[in-house]
Amino acid sequence: MKSDLTNRADIEKLVNAFYDKVLVDENIGHFFFHARNGDWPKHLATMYDFWENAIFYTGGYFGNPILVHDKVHHHIPFEPKHFDRWLLLFRTTVDELYEGSNAEMTKQRAASIATVMQVKLFK
Repeated sequence: MKSDLTNRADIEKLVNAFYDKVLVDENIGHFFFHARNGDWPKHLATMYDFWENAIFYTGGYFGNPILVHDKVHHHIPFEPKHFDRWLLLFRTTVDELYEGSNAEMTKQRAASIATVMQVKLFK
């Protein structure tokens, strides 16, 4: 039996495993080119804060993900298939590592985030 997400260490493990998949993915890996060639540790730290706040309401994330993704979208346009792939990889990673109520909530939050991103970006 797998454990549930319970703390920041679990978030870091999830985010790291997820990005291991994303960075080599032929469908969405190219969106992370600039982050990979920039300050990757800073990007990861931001993602840890984002997901920790999204799951545990820590208040530790200060950013505007819509603005960040809008900038990317203007350089390399997103399509709905990219969000579908992102969500599939995210859900798969959660399921590989965790099970329980927080794991399920995390997958639901990811689906909501993907939906909101698309609504805002494709307006």
